[in-house]
Amino acid sequence: MTITTLLVANRGEIACRIFRTCRDLGITTVAVYSDADAGALHVREADLAVRLPGSAPADTYLRGDLVVAAALAAGADAVHPGYGFLSENAAFAAAVQDAGLVWVGPPVKAIELMASKTRAKELMGGAGVPLLAPVDPATATPEDLPLLLKAASGGGGRGMRIVRELDALGGELLAAAAEAASAFGDGEVFAEPYVERGRHVEVQVMADAYDTVWALGTRDCSLQRRHQKVIEEAPAPGLDDALRTRLHDAAVAAARAVGYRGAGTVEFLVSAEGRPYFLEMNTRLQVEHPVTEAVFGVDLVAWQLRVAEGEPLDPAVPSPSGHAVEARLYAEDPARDWQPQTGALLTLEVPDAPGLRLDTGYTGGDTIGVHYDPMLAKVIAHAPTRTEAVRLLAGALERARIHGPVTNRALLVRSLRHPDFVAARLDTGFYDRHLADLTAPGPGDPATAALAAALAEAVRTTSAPGPAPTRFGAWRNVPSQPQVKRYRSEPDGTEHEIAYRTPRTGTPEPYDTPGIRVLAATPDRVTLELECVTRDFSVTTDRDRRYVDTAGASYTFTALPRFTDPATQTDPGSLLAPMPGTVVRLAEGLAPGAAVEAGQPLIWLEAMKMEHRILAPASGTLTALHAAPGHQVEVGALLAVVQEGPDATPIAASAPEENA
Repeated sequence: MTITTLLVANRGEIACRIFRTCRDLGITTVAVYSDADAGALHVREADLAVRLPGSAPADTYLRGDLVVAAALAAGADAVHPGYGFLSENAAFAAAVQDAGLVWVGPPVKAIELMASKTRAKELMGGAGVPLLAPVDPATATPEDLPLLLKAASGGGGRGMRIVRELDALGGELLAAAAEAASAFGDGEVFAEPYVERGRHVEVQVMADAYDTVWALGTRDCSLQRRHQKVIEEAPAPGLDDALRTRLHDAAVAAARAVGYRGAGTVEFLVSAEGRPYFLEMNTRLQVEHPVTEAVFGVDLVAWQLRVAEGEPLDPAVPSPSGHAVEARLYAEDPARDWQPQTGALLTLEVPDAPGLRLDTGYTGGDTIGVHYDPMLAKVIAHAPTRTEAVRLLAGALERARIHGPVTNRALLVRSLRHPDFVAARLDTGFYDRHLADLTAPGPGDPATAALAAALAEAVRTTSAPGPAPTRFGAWRNVPSQPQVKRYRSEPDGTEHEIAYRTPRTGTPEPYDTPGIRVLAATPDRVTLELECVTRDFSVTTDRDRRYVDTAGASYTFTALPRFTDPATQTDPGSLLAPMPGTVVRLAEGLAPGAAVEAGQPLIWLEAMKMEHRILAPASGTLTALHAAPGHQVEVGALLAVVQEGPDATPIAASAPEENA
């Protein structure tokens, strides 16, 4: 059958990426969208779009019945699931086919066989794929530690725990099972040895209906936060030919063992000694598929469509060339426990150059909401060598203009330039060891950037028509006299006080700042000479925010009032919501009058597909509690108040950890 109209049962970046291939192939595209996504980029780029009433994923993108109905209403003849949501849901795949539509994915039976990690491991063991021996938690001994607990029916870090002390095993099992049941509707959890300093290496496979299976090289995805990937590359560096061959052969064996068709990924954990162990098979397209496309010169989505139409693969596997690296750009603050960020994305501009690719579901002017994953975009670099690809990607991210919520952009640049990454010393503990250094204040010059923001603001103020100078009591704002602006660096909170004056020439200049000369100043661009070196600063203003971009660095400032507003003060010990979200649970026994310990998890918020703990800021007494399970809260909402002091009734410690 020839596919003429394709519905993508997904949103954001992956929907836009699939639409791009469809346009190249002349296929009409259909989007589905929630109310929160009514103006989203994937809706704007589709030929047709069908509304799924509601905003929460459970009411929209996870409703297979609504998605199938949307496909039929739009006249689609095929459905592509993308990744996440219903992409590995066997019942949805069956429903698509029962409706007479083409399923652009693997056979339902293959999805079912790989859906449970415990059953998948049994099947892979029979196919000769190397495995880690499972551990029965009921009989675990100290010699079995550390252990990794994993949900049998899901991924993305949910239901996953590392256990290093035997006394903690029981509580962690209960917490992992509860989290798995909440996330996947299945509380089954299994245990296996945790491999210290292991690498996450995977093999991309593509299979047709005629027993041809391509093993399209390896990818290293070891740089992860919360068990979710951040930077991926192909091929995986530092593997000898024998290990690569073993991984390729094991991946092909896994695909054949389940009668696979289409694109899939077989994931392995490779120990420090170079021994591979099967982790799981993802029966869908992976987020990191672009690095394989770049190295092998293929369009995996196009091949998914061709295989779904019944076309055979060429028996000869395409040949690889060069190296590719991908970085996931998230709206999150790595320095603050990876908190996801929301709000208006004012600007998203990544340099366009040979070897660079941008996959995104956002453009400047879009809004990042609370309902979905915080990934903004993927930036991919391809070059003849790994060194060149890494340098190209780091430079592109550094020169990108990203204005709005806090992102992990600086972390990505620093990660790519870290000596361990440059030397390909990779393992899944990279961020556990290096996060503090990677998020510490950098070697940039925020004070000079703040000066540029102040000068641009001075030009804008003096050139705009307006009222006479403002008086506050005995203080008068006279432009010819030294003026003061205060800015707070985001997200680290450092304050900068900038003094400047505007002489009769009209061009503002720094006050009492030797070594700096203003060459030009406009409301959106300032050129300074610093110790004989000329530097340009691009300045963007949005309400109280100032975004300053210069060669090699970008800065975000909040303009502060000259006088403090008492209404902005909060009582000591106040616990404020760090993001909009839903209160999902409280620590057992939490109530006013209860004693809490510093650092103890008190409240769990769910936002953007993750759970986040609100911790007690100090040991003392909970004097107020304004949160309850099910409550929707806005950023800055007062959740509770803890008063330091010993007089209170202790509450039970809570075992669950934050979700990955």
